[in-house]
Formats: sequence, structure tokens, C-alpha cells
Amino acid sequence: MSKILIPSSGPDDWQQFLADPQKQWKRGYSAMAAALSWETAQGLPPEVAAMLGPDAKLLFAIPEHKVALPGGRRESQCDVFALARTEDETIAVAVEAKVNEPFGPTVGEWMVGASAGKTERITFIRDLLGLPVGPIEHVRYQLLHRTAAAVLEADRFKTDRAAMIVQSFSQEHRWFEDFAAFTELLGLEAARGEPLRHILPSGKPLDLGWAVGSAAF
Repeated sequence: MSKILIPSSGPDDWQQFLADPQKQWKRGYSAMAAALSWETAQGLPPEVAAMLGPDAKLLFAIPEHKVALPGGRRESQCDVFALARTEDETIAVAVEAKVNEPFGPTVGEWMVGASAGKTERITFIRDLLGLPVGPIEHVRYQLLHRTAAAVLEADRFKTDRAAMIVQSFSQEHRWFEDFAAFTELLGLEAARGEPLRHILPSGKPLDLGWAVGSAAF
């Protein structure tokens, strides 16, 4: 994939980057909701900005940004990757957009008959995020690898902190309990619209948040 980015002229420019552009590009699906939200904001959507701190501003955003992880060829594909800035910090932000779509398999389901590559990847993620010793089979794998993507890009861009934000357009807050199960691993109690802070083994702060998007999208 080229490292040359082409500016967007509107939401429809996002469709080409989807794994299945025809199936996934529909009203009521997260891909279109995210595109409409970010293009309308012309910067950080307000609910995402609220997770990052006062006066957070967007430097740039990349739709469907892929981040390589050890243990296999399949990357973690962020719905949006953004570099943001507050008054005195830069932040690498991985956004997972949701409407009604679930987070996919749990770690336990994903690890059934696990290859050496899968074992390598889950070990890498555990170490990178500083997950405590203990079972993680009940946690959704997508939340783990999307958070790992944020941390890896924070290191690559040498930002002050990393953030993984779930931007949920579900007004019923579907799948929030999965996010809460993930944050509980880190000793954090999830609340909608409230940022959480975890300190990574590297010493870098990691922010986590459930941002409630507008029903208009």
C-alpha cells in the first residue's frame, strides 16, 4: 500500500477502502456512519474530542488504516486512525465505529485450534498492553487488537499518548458490556462518554473511551 495519502472530497471517498465496499457501505452501518460523522465535523467529532481532553484538535485522519501486528499477515484495520493535539500533547487515536455490528469473536473463540502465529500475537498484545495474569478468553479479540494498533502507532509517530475510542452510533448502546469487560481487565470501570486512563508498561498513557455518536448518522 502506498504511503501517499489523497485528501478526501467527501464521505463517498471512504467507500473504496472497505474490505467489501458494496456490502458495508449502507446507511445504518458503521462505515458510512463514521464517514458522515467525521466529514461533517471537519475535524474531530465532538464526542471523540471529549474523550481526548480540552481543546483537542485533529491534525489528520486516515479511514480504514491498517496496522501490522506480529503473528500472521492480517493487520488490525482501524475504522479511523487520527493524530490529534491538545494544548501540550499529541495523541495517536484508533477509532472503532459501531452501530449494531458486534465486536466479533471472543479471545477464546478466536484461539480455538490456535496456530503458532495466533499464540504469538495474543502474547504480544498481552505484553504490549500490560494485561494482568489471568483469563482473557471472555474478552472480544477486536478490542484487544484495535487497542494494540493505537499503541503501536503512538510509538511510530512518537506521540505523548495513545487512545482507543469506540465511536458508537447505537442509541441503545449495543455491545457496551463488551467494552466494559475489556476495561475491567485493566482495573477500569467503563462509563459512556467518560475517558479512562491506563498506564502502559512503557510508561505511556493509554486513553480508552466509549463515545456516543449522533443518531443523525
